[in-house]
Amino acid sequence: MAGSKVYFTDMRCKIGDSLLQKTERLVRAAGISDIDMDQKMVAIKLHFGELGNLSFLRPNYAKVIADIVKENGGIPFLTDCNTLYVGSRKNAVEHMDTANLNGFSPMSTGCQVIIADGLRGYDDAEIPLDGEYVKSAKIGRAIADADTIITLSHFKCHEQAGFGGALKNLAMGCASRRGKMEMHSAGKPVVDAEKCRGCRRCLEFCAVDAISMDGGKAGIDEDSCVGCGRCVSVCPFNAIEPMYDESPDILNAKIVEYAMASIKGKDSFHITVICDVSPFCDCHGENDMPVVPNVGILASYDPVALDRACIDLVQKQQMIPGSLLWNNCDGRKPSDVFKCVQPSTRWQSTFEHAERMGFGSSDYELIEVR
Repeated sequence: MAGSKVYFTDMRCKIGDSLLQKTERLVRAAGISDIDMDQKMVAIKLHFGELGNLSFLRPNYAKVIADIVKENGGIPFLTDCNTLYVGSRKNAVEHMDTANLNGFSPMSTGCQVIIADGLRGYDDAEIPLDGEYVKSAKIGRAIADADTIITLSHFKCHEQAGFGGALKNLAMGCASRRGKMEMHSAGKPVVDAEKCRGCRRCLEFCAVDAISMDGGKAGIDEDSCVGCGRCVSVCPFNAIEPMYDESPDILNAKIVEYAMASIKGKDSFHITVICDVSPFCDCHGENDMPVVPNVGILASYDPVALDRACIDLVQKQQMIPGSLLWNNCDGRKPSDVFKCVQPSTRWQSTFEHAERMGFGSSDYELIEVR
């Protein structure tokens, strides 16, 4: 497969210019306006940041993209899906509160915020896929219903996938809570008896009657459970927890397949900012110092090529003294930045599986935009 075009601009700005203006020039050069957006619903998929985390992208970037969408006749909205873990984005109300507190609002971005998988995270559409691991991806309904998807991703390291970029934004970010569980887990949810208060709400929502009460506490029959994760989302006391037991390579393969499903039948375009490259996902309620200096902004129609270009650019950077990367390798530049930051991961498996699936290209042409 021929290399895909990936457009790049660095983060240097002359007086009178700005990163927002450079972002606009970048995405225009990369061909964002070639997409037919006239009266189309355009999902701008991003991460609103967990409360306490400050490494997520500023809402100013989202406004640049929303304004271009509207200029081209599209109807933009910012979106993400609810989280599987317990945090400040586990349901739509708290998720929108978090988005607002972190600066994402119609006033700041020029478009509305919609949580794609609904109030409790189980409003989804099943997208058929002939994948090695995924036969039916569970994608947040608002994203599945959108005509076009534009990803706006913050590039960082990740404790399970090795790195987080456009593919993870498309996959884990576009999946409903049961879709997230399918990617993360080969097992079934479990009940924390100490947290369970016997409210019986999980029983009401279990479609296969896999939950029963014993001594005033809920219990899940693993043989009957189908792993849909609905009980996780409806428990008001966070007493039911998913199992995070999938190996990193299988998780990365599932991420590739879910990314394929999320853009199936849609126009898509992808933008990634390499700044504040934190050691962990933005889902944490905190962020450690960056491991490398800020690099730049990239855009492409190919999310696989885009992620690979980001990997290569980060690998070329100097380490930041005192960072987790610096400490993990005793100040000596490692051959693999991501493996040094998160030793249990293997980011290469993402691209190996994308190649097996015929999805995107790991080969790319980097085109600089000033």
